Amino acid sequence: ERLRTFEPPEGYWLAFSGGKDSQVIYDLALRAGVKFEAHFSLTSVDPPEVVQFVRKEYPDVIIDHPPKTMWELIVENGVPPTRTMRYCCRVLKEPGGEGRFVVTGVRWAESLRRRKRQMLDHCAQHGKRLLHVIIDWTDVQVWEYHRQFIPRHCVLYDEGWRRIGCVLCPMSGQAKRHIERWPKIADSYRRACRRA
Repeated sequence: ERLRTFEPPEGYWLAFSGGKDSQVIYDLALRAGVKFEAHFSLTSVDPPEVVQFVRKEYPDVIIDHPPKTMWELIVENGVPPTRTMRYCCRVLKEPGGEGRFVVTGVRWAESLRRRKRQMLDHCAQHGKRLLHVIIDWTDVQVWEYHRQFIPRHCVLYDEGWRRIGCVLCPMSGQAKRHIERWPKIADSYRRACRRA
């Protein structure tokens, strides 16, 4: 009902990450019968398992390639991203859907910061409106929806990962685990830092 209520004539730009929440919003958009195009913003530091999953299970999702790689951004900025200096998101993720009505899988249960969001939101910087269609869903509700309607998800969830995002994202708080899981990507970070 939320998706049908706010559907724009040109259709939604659906932000698809390959994670459990974006799978739900994708499935809800299909069931609602609304017009949309799903986009996966490739960052150059996505877990390979996520990229493979999206390509295999969601071939209709448009993969948007980044204007610059994380390695180029690190060299440009002189340091890797930090919790307070997340230039990577500004370049690699936030511009997606510019000028459109964007559907996201943002939920209050994910963080204190996200609890301040409203279901309908806007991003003045990129001229886009946002519909956080499952903002009030709990983790339990998301997984229950998966059990009922979505048979497959990224293997990382089966390995105990609660959230899936960029490798070595400073917001994840799991640097050691990321380095152990994806050593080649960690080495690329090191090389970029040395160049910077």
